[in-house]
Amino acid sequence: MKTSFSYLFYLRKNVTKENAGTIYLRVTVNGKRAVSTTGREVPISIWNTNAGKALGSSSQAKLINRSLSKVENDIYAAYQRLLDRGESFSSRDIIDIYLGKDKDKEKDGKMLLDIFQEHNDRVNKLIGKDFAAGTAERYRTAKKHVEDYIKKEYKASDIPVKDVDHKFISGLEYYLKTERNCAHNSAIKYITNFKKIIRIAYANEWISRDPFNNWKGRLKIVDREFLTKDELQVMIEKEINNDRLSLVKDIFLFCCFTGLAYADVKKLSEKEVVVGIDGNKWIKINRTKTKTRSSIPILPTAEAILEKYSSHHDVNHKRLLPVLSNQKMNAYIKEIGDLCGINKNLTFHLARHTFATTVTLSNGVPIESVSKMLGHKNLQTTQHYAKILDRKISDDMAALRERLGSNLQTMN
Repeated sequence: MKTSFSYLFYLRKNVTKENAGTIYLRVTVNGKRAVSTTGREVPISIWNTNAGKALGSSSQAKLINRSLSKVENDIYAAYQRLLDRGESFSSRDIIDIYLGKDKDKEKDGKMLLDIFQEHNDRVNKLIGKDFAAGTAERYRTAKKHVEDYIKKEYKASDIPVKDVDHKFISGLEYYLKTERNCAHNSAIKYITNFKKIIRIAYANEWISRDPFNNWKGRLKIVDREFLTKDELQVMIEKEINNDRLSLVKDIFLFCCFTGLAYADVKKLSEKEVVVGIDGNKWIKINRTKTKTRSSIPILPTAEAILEKYSSHHDVNHKRLLPVLSNQKMNAYIKEIGDLCGINKNLTFHLARHTFATTVTLSNGVPIESVSKMLGHKNLQTTQHYAKILDRKISDDMAALRERLGSNLQTMN
């Protein structure tokens, strides 16, 4: 990346000495400035503003100009040093090296938030390749929480990564739960994001031990809400006259019958709808979040919704459904829930839970098949989404009673 660099010396009049001023240094990198005093005073009468140096051949002028020449050499050396590192830098970084502050950083080692930012910059550049946009956003939020915690507890803008210990981690967890009012699982997820930064530092030998060795962060099992069979039927049958709400209802139902997450239904394209081994239409898509493959037979309700919007003005071969922003979808689906008399905190992701429970598992679809359709990497993840409903258990046990009763009669 090309870097523009310049500097100049200028005079500020001295408040206490009427005919004297202090020479200041201004460094500019890529249009952004940083300023520092040189510590040198000069009579205003011998200062040349255009040349940025003292005029004349007096011993005083020569002494001042030799001093400024040394500053110039130091500034160029600092600039070259930063270029050699191959990392982005600012005018303030050059000033810090000139003032010797960079030596303090080197003595302390790598700084925590610097490492975090370097990691986040890499993640941002890999959005759509190795990371989803949501993942990048979570890392940005995690860094902000760590930054705020350092300011509050350590009264500093950053700390050396070597200073992170078990006390820092447990304090961060307490801070997230109290000051930031994060729920337990949210706090643990932010710390898990932070843990990756520490692992990077450990792998690069910037720290000699992993402070997370004695930290155990366990997520609590959360009962995920979903629509029951009756609630799903109410929503299907509900007539909505508002075009925008009707659209959101249809797309929500489409996800209830396919299990697609918001990001995946938004990007669903013509090439991802194929004819499966059974001769029917299937959705075969790589999940945005995990990049795993989802293979989903399209049920009649979902196929009817695709057909309904096939002639919509926002639909084409790259976009099969006119999906709104996630914020709008979630706002409208809550309004639809009120219209349907559904007393639950409806979110767009709840449709995915509904597919796992009401549409598939409760109708006898094996959990292994559900896991494949959801694009999960292991069954444990699917079990968090998919509850085995009491009705399903009751039906299974009724069949077992019948079989046992028949066997017992035979035995008698």
